[in-house]
Amino acid sequence: MSAVDIIDRPPPPPRGWPRQRVLGYALLALWALLALALVWFLVTAWKPEIFERYAPSYVDGVKVTLLLVAISVAIGAVLSVPIAYARMSNNKVLAAISYAYVYFFRGTPLLAQTFLIYYGLGSFRPALESVGLWVFFREAWYCAIFAFSLNTAAYQAEILRGAIDSVSRGQWEGAAALGLPRWVTLRKIILPQALIVALRPYGNEIILMIKGSAIVAIITVYDLMGVTRLAYARTFDFQTYLWAAIIYLVIVEVLRHGIEWIERRITIHLKR
Repeated sequence: MSAVDIIDRPPPPPRGWPRQRVLGYALLALWALLALALVWFLVTAWKPEIFERYAPSYVDGVKVTLLLVAISVAIGAVLSVPIAYARMSNNKVLAAISYAYVYFFRGTPLLAQTFLIYYGLGSFRPALESVGLWVFFREAWYCAIFAFSLNTAAYQAEILRGAIDSVSRGQWEGAAALGLPRWVTLRKIILPQALIVALRPYGNEIILMIKGSAIVAIITVYDLMGVTRLAYARTFDFQTYLWAAIIYLVIVEVLRHGIEWIERRITIHLKR
């Protein structure tokens, strides 16, 4: 046997199970035991009378949560377009203002932003009443939508900006060579390609908004977490929070599978 054959021969497979595989199976078994323990607890601690009493409230809470997130994400999507445009602008003033906006809303907690709007603006009640805005800011529901919209607009602007930057510069140059206006190039050439890249981050942002929406219960909005807190305060039964956790998990999984389905549909031409 020559030295070349010895060098080219692949190394022998490792004997026994790799340590990573053993650790993986151990963690999987641990999760399975925790799931079985949760199911056992729900079965043994199940109280039909509590479920029948508060199930309609949970349905209403889910509707409030989904409506809050849907409105906020839609408004944030509209606001994100000019913010992203300003971030990419050559105008230093616009770029600085948009950067400060994104930096603030991405760098501070959503809870703090909601408190600043709901409680902080109450200090300016006379000024808000004089311009007719107190009717809006005195309602917790509108304050929650306002705070969530401003927050998600900052994240969506960065998602959109990054997706547009990911498109090759040659696309812009080719469109310019054909004499296409910049707005037409952006709308018909750049954005369709950028949205494919941005779909996953957009989906993650919506999921984060769903989970983050639980904080509005603190400002007396009866979303899913709000009705859960109310049910627990009246029953002192911990399974009311388990119901909420399961509902949030179901919503997130439905969204995740829906986003994956959309991604498969819009990228089918890339897999042929």
